[in-house]
Formats: sequence, C-alpha cells, structure tokens
Amino acid sequence: MSRVKLDLQIILQAASEIADTEGLDEVTLASLSKKLGIRSPSLYNHVDGLPGLRHQLAMHGMKRLNDVMTHAAVGRAQDDAVHAIAKAYITFAREHPGLYDALVRTPNWQHEETQKIAVQPVELLVRVLGAYGLEGDAAIHTVRGLHSLLHGFASLEQTGNFNIPIDPDYSLQLLIDFFLKGIRSYGESK
Repeated sequence: MSRVKLDLQIILQAASEIADTEGLDEVTLASLSKKLGIRSPSLYNHVDGLPGLRHQLAMHGMKRLNDVMTHAAVGRAQDDAVHAIAKAYITFAREHPGLYDALVRTPNWQHEETQKIAVQPVELLVRVLGAYGLEGDAAIHTVRGLHSLLHGFASLEQTGNFNIPIDPDYSLQLLIDFFLKGIRSYGESK
C-alpha cells in the first residue's frame, strides 16, 4: 500500500462520503481503510476505534450543519432568517444523509466537545428568535419546537414518507409559515 498523508480531516471526509453514499452503518474501520488505501491500524493514530470514529463523524456533521445554518442567517432577520435556516437545514440533510444520520444517532452527549458544539445552533436560533420578543425559557421552548419540526421533516423525507408527488419544499415553506404564525400569536398572548 502506498503511503497516504493521513489526518483527522481526511479521515472524516472519507467517512462522510461513505456515510452519504452507502449509509452510516457502512462506515467501518475496514471500509474506511479500504477507501483511503491504508491499513486499518493506521486509523488508530487518529480515532479511538469505531466508537471514536463515529463520535468524530457526528462532531464533524454538527459543525458543518451549524456552519450552513449560520451562513444562511447572515444578513437576514425574522421570517426571512427562519425560512433561510430551515431551508439550509433540510438541504444539508438531503445532500448529506449519512452525515446527518451520524450527527443524530452517534454523538456522545456526555462529552464536553459535544456540548460545546451542540449549543452553537441553539444560540443562533435564540438570537434570531429574539427579534420576535422571545427570551429565556420561551426562546428555548421555541428553539426546541423549530428543531423538532426540522428534524421530523428531514427524517420523514429521508425514510420515503413524502412519496406523494407534491413539492416538499412548498410543504416546508408552509410548515415554517404556520410555525411563525404561532410564534407571533404566542408573543401577543404574553
């Protein structure tokens, strides 16, 4: 086998490609070493076995999803920002189904790094939702609701539950519009 200059980013890129094309369960040390043209023991210099690889892949996915959501929000406010973030989230899940699966299924939520990364999209959404007058617990409840909507939509779409020939992007737009109407109604009732 030829010598490959290996680092964690190269490993995670290759693992992401396997996950996105073949599914997360196909990401193994053997499949990864084959893709990279290396021997499996070389991976242990960078990841702590398969659990370590899956954890790192989940962190990689979380960072990438956070980046696309943040980028989508730049220069936007209120409804425009929420719609852009929602579209970015769903597009990420569509374009990276295996990586999305990894960030949902495999992070170690007790790990300090996971907690630091996981709080970033929450902080982003709290800032965006602040424009609606939502603060404190109300903002967190609303972030949880939006995350549930987006994850539910992405998961249902990925498992083929949207097989009726009606534009899912329009369904997402309507869903976010309903959500935003609810936010405004909630703000008026306070």
